[in-house]
Parts: sequence; C-alpha cells; structure tokens
Amino acid sequence: MISKTMEEALNRQINRELYSAYLYLAMSAYFESIAMRGFAHWLRVQVREETTHAEKMYTYLIQAGGRARMAAIEEPKGEWQSPLDAFLHVAAHEKAVTGLINNLVGLAAGENDQATHTMLQWFVKEQVEEEENAGDVVAKIQMIGDKPADLILLDHHLGRRV
Repeated sequence: MISKTMEEALNRQINRELYSAYLYLAMSAYFESIAMRGFAHWLRVQVREETTHAEKMYTYLIQAGGRARMAAIEEPKGEWQSPLDAFLHVAAHEKAVTGLINNLVGLAAGENDQATHTMLQWFVKEQVEEEENAGDVVAKIQMIGDKPADLILLDHHLGRRV
C-alpha cells in the first residue's frame, strides 16, 4: 500500500505531466499560427508522450492502492518571440520536470518504497532522452541563426518525427 505522502506527490506529478502536454499543445498552436507545421508536429508528438507519462503514473498509482485525483491544470503561456525562444522554454521545462522526478525518487527512497522507486527509474531514464531531444532542437536553431531558408529546412525535418 502506497503512503498518503507518496500518493499526493504522484498526483501532483500526474498534474505536471498533463501540464507539460498542455504547454506543448499551446506551443504547437503557436507554431501553426506562424506556418511552421513541422515544429507544430514535433510538439504534437511530444503532447502524446506527456499524456502517456501521466497515464503510466496514474496506472501505477491505482495498482499501488492509491487514489488518483485530478486537479485543475495551470494555463500555459501561449506566445513566444521565436522558434528559439519556444524551444529554450521546452529545454528549461524538461530540466524542471527532471528535478520533479528526482524529488519523487528521493521521497520514495526516504520512505523505503521500493516499488515506487523502481517504477520511477523509467522516468529518470526518460528524462535523459527528453532533455537531449529538446537540447538538440535548441542547438540546431542556434546553428541556423537568422537564416530563414535553413529554418524552413529544419521545420521540414521536425515534421518527420514519429
């Protein structure tokens, strides 16, 4: 049986994962509004990943004898100055999520909750990938600089993400 403290912490993280999906959907809408459909597609794929993360945590919480509780999801920002500005936000957001996951791991270890600690290891590994993916896009945009033709090529490339 999962502790009430861990149950509450996992419920907060489920909310944060859903916020991540909501944020990335807002970013996708921003990119659609500036005709950068490849960037928009990349972020829609990310939306699906984030909702999968929330569902994975939700399922674990139920299996561990906890109760999932849905709270209001914070409204995300909806405008960015540029593709670089948006993806710097993605990168910073993923680093923040990594911190939240690490805090959950610490809580599970402190409670000697081996089952939750083990489940969270998947998220620890996933966050390495999430930070790398966001960082790669930031690096590419930074290399491009102010070259619109290259930004269009990157947009095309990001549209192929599966």
